[in-house]
Amino acid sequence: MAAYTLLIVAAFGAGIINAVAGGGSFLTFPALVFTGVPSIIANASSTFALIPGTLASAWAYRRDFRQPDEFPFRQLLIVSLLGGITGALLLLYTPQRTFDSILPWLMLAATILFGFGPQISPLLKRVLHIGVGTVVIVQFFIGVYGGYFGGAIGIIMLATWSVFGMKDIHMMNANRTLLGSAMNLVAVVLFVLAGKIWWPQTMAMLVAAMIGGYIGARVARGINPRYVRIAVSVINVVITVAFFLRRH
Repeated sequence: MAAYTLLIVAAFGAGIINAVAGGGSFLTFPALVFTGVPSIIANASSTFALIPGTLASAWAYRRDFRQPDEFPFRQLLIVSLLGGITGALLLLYTPQRTFDSILPWLMLAATILFGFGPQISPLLKRVLHIGVGTVVIVQFFIGVYGGYFGGAIGIIMLATWSVFGMKDIHMMNANRTLLGSAMNLVAVVLFVLAGKIWWPQTMAMLVAAMIGGYIGARVARGINPRYVRIAVSVINVVITVAFFLRRH
């Protein structure tokens, strides 16, 4: 009962965080692991539990879906799907012990990207400019990462598109949620077919995340995303340290 309480609270918080600033998987995934779910199954179950919330976010941004001539949306969607499938297959064929070994490093990388992504992006934009071909190739590897692990995936997409030259943050956020949902959906289908979802825990978290997402969407305009990002970053650091200590 205590384990399910932790999962529900984590998923509820993740729903709110995703609605305001993103990064909800930093709560749901560790909660599953620390309640005894094997890490690969926890990764798959967390992705499934948060899917309705990401789809709801995509729907909320529907009025901002615009594809300027220079934005290769169709190509990005195709490579996002292919990358999501590739990443999910890589996860399914990764031995549990190997994934447990690299997991703290994945958490560390995601924590750094989530915490410092908004600061890194303008710096990259000053010194780099990438063309259509490069942004499509990078998006494929973003999709692979999204299907395999996915922490801070939205920040990575925004940073890449900013270097590409996009400036409309509302349009970028709309496309980020749609492409992120696409790569997660194809990954989840493979996780379900492979039997890597623990349904009781996942469904409890799914409902809690939906409720949290609804509340988060209602209060998002009154909350500064920067403060939420700082709070999530602090939590990420603590959890990442815990994963490194867990190896010993």
